[in-house]
Amino acid sequence: AEAAANLGQPQYQLNLNGQTISQSAPGKVAIISPVELEVVEVTVEAGVARTGPSTNYSRLTPLPQGTRAAVTGREGEWVRLDYGAWIKAAEVRTIPNAVPPHSLIRSIVSRQVAGATEIVFPLEVPVPVRVQQGEKTLTLTLYNTTAQTDIFRLDDDPVIKRLDWQQTIPGQIDYTFNLKSERQWGYDLRYEGTTLILSLRHPPKVSTQSLSGVSILLDPGHGGDEFGARGPNGYPEKDINLVISKLLQQELKQRGARVYLTRETDKFVSLGDRVKMINELKPTLAFSVHYNALPDSGDAIKTAGIGMFWYHAQAHDLSVFLQEYLVTKLNRPHYGIFWDNLALTRPHTAPTILLELGFMINPLEFEWITNSQEQQKLAAALADGIMEWLGGSAATRN
Repeated sequence: AEAAANLGQPQYQLNLNGQTISQSAPGKVAIISPVELEVVEVTVEAGVARTGPSTNYSRLTPLPQGTRAAVTGREGEWVRLDYGAWIKAAEVRTIPNAVPPHSLIRSIVSRQVAGATEIVFPLEVPVPVRVQQGEKTLTLTLYNTTAQTDIFRLDDDPVIKRLDWQQTIPGQIDYTFNLKSERQWGYDLRYEGTTLILSLRHPPKVSTQSLSGVSILLDPGHGGDEFGARGPNGYPEKDINLVISKLLQQELKQRGARVYLTRETDKFVSLGDRVKMINELKPTLAFSVHYNALPDSGDAIKTAGIGMFWYHAQAHDLSVFLQEYLVTKLNRPHYGIFWDNLALTRPHTAPTILLELGFMINPLEFEWITNSQEQQKLAAALADGIMEWLGGSAATRN
């Protein structure tokens, strides 16, 4: 590394037609020693890491509370962390007299708890992390970490088939969990002191005949003074969201499921509280129920159909299955399946999707949306589709 030094103001010189113009920049350039970098700690439950210094930039894996990193830059209300991500300064605090975090890791251990396998990473300091889901894989990346690993044991597990790890570059380790199931059922990350704990949820014990043992959270979108989309006559989306959610609740209960609702009346529930319910209840599946608004410059007559929105890979298969199931069973238009960074698709403790079941402003579709018999058919088809998808996972295991 270069020695610390104050290089002063940058000097710019322009030569044109025999003339030379010089200009000094108003700022100064300095090289500082890494040990002089400010160190911060994430103070919120899940620090929002992004690819750049504004909410316009894409999200990265949230940083668990307690994560520490050195600050390598600032812009407005944002700070850049040493592994490259940006986070709001309001979500971190400065640790006085701390050195830039770096940890050694020697071994890991696993343990089974109710409904999940926990993998324990004993670290010397809480470092930034990244999670990526793939086909039958989940990869956890530890930044600012160096391996001194010789041996670990990870066998006889209901979720994990094999663990591969690699020090990809100095200070970065990738742990790839090769999974037994085609489907992933949710994960959680937390720090307990300097120990990182990754929790991988076990597949639910379901049959092809019943939803007994399955818990499902339904989130009727909007509510209270948040009306959502409007029908041609002004009818608010918030009301139909609740109607369909309650009908679906009845259908799912009849099939043996335990069902939670984020709201059961016309009241406002914040996005944060809805997400909190998912994270605390840890259902088998979660669905946010909505009806669509017309996109910018859209055609209210020609725009129609059912759409599914997902964020984490573990929710993709469910989105595709339900979309095809509903479109076929109900003979409805196919609007599309979308990856989308939404508050109610981002929870990762369970497969979570947002459903847009039709366009409120389309006159013909609005008639279907508000028809009580069609509402009952929709709720029954949703429950049947969920049961068939879950039953498929049971059949695969058997």
